[in-house]
Amino acid sequence: MARIYLVCGYTDMRRSIDGLMAIVRDSFELDPYSNSLFLFCGKRCDRLKALHFDKDGFVLLYKRLDAGRFQWPRNSCEVQNLTRQEFRWLMEGLSISQPKAIKSTAKKPF
Repeated sequence: MARIYLVCGYTDMRRSIDGLMAIVRDSFELDPYSNSLFLFCGKRCDRLKALHFDKDGFVLLYKRLDAGRFQWPRNSCEVQNLTRQEFRWLMEGLSISQPKAIKSTAKKPF
């Protein structure tokens, strides 16, 4: 996968492949056929859908958490390009805007 896009805001989780494709194409002017993963989340924040085009068709993934919620950005007017690390954080229930994990201990030269 070349890119991972997080669609901020609430998505109607009843939408299928065609409905999610329309959001990607019409609302954000992105190519749903690109080598990208598009992530969508509903109001309850305990489930997400992922849309990916895989050479000959679309793959729709659905994940529901048994406990906890995804830390999902809610600005409905934007889509965010995620790094693989931010994607891992999101899947682990963490916020994608983590402070620096390891602080530098290097001393500045005099």
